[in-house]
Amino acid sequence: MGTDRISFKGHSIVSCGTLRMELESLRQSGFLDADAVLYCAPGLHEWPWELEKHLPRQLLRAAQTSPRIIVVYGKKCFKDLKHPARETDALIQETVGNAVRANASNCVDMLMSLEEREKLAGSERVHWLTPGWLKHWDFIFKDWDTGKANEMFPYHDKAVVLDAIGYFDRLMADEPEKILRISDWMKLPINAYPVSLERLKRLLRACIDTNSVSDGTEYVRDPSETTQ
Repeated sequence: MGTDRISFKGHSIVSCGTLRMELESLRQSGFLDADAVLYCAPGLHEWPWELEKHLPRQLLRAAQTSPRIIVVYGKKCFKDLKHPARETDALIQETVGNAVRANASNCVDMLMSLEEREKLAGSERVHWLTPGWLKHWDFIFKDWDTGKANEMFPYHDKAVVLDAIGYFDRLMADEPEKILRISDWMKLPINAYPVSLERLKRLLRACIDTNSVSDGTEYVRDPSETTQ
């Protein structure tokens, strides 16, 4: 069987909206034929109390549609402010018992591994982004003031968008002022680095390759990786 000839029938996917464009591209290509793909609002890691409500709601919707669920959220995307050891996996386990989470730390890690990012960055300190961050920038950072931004971003040398869908080039052509505005606010130059969706596909495929789902969330490692 070819590597792309895999069916996601019998599975629903629950994902952060930050990766919506990439997942929809996989649906349009025919790779992703899941029963349903449900999204939470992008960037809810900024408001963990909201993610704590939205993610279980979508998981329960997915459970009504399919016997198995694939969760496209990073391990660190949710952290309980009162109980820091309670992270994404705990939130999933508390809600459903038939979920498999793709093994990545965050949405950036879904597109390029840490080892690859470190190699690409070299000696530079890079703030990594995905297209969804640019698209939803005003929403994700609506509660940030200039002081908080100045604490976070200038530590880096530049921002790099890992772009598998050509979004950065389209935005540069259609709304260059948005990129300039974000760059000015971050006080960092922003450029794009073209990637493929192969890593995301491998992570999703690895979830399917898990033949049984235990009571609780299974953690599925990308078979091409030795470390994350």
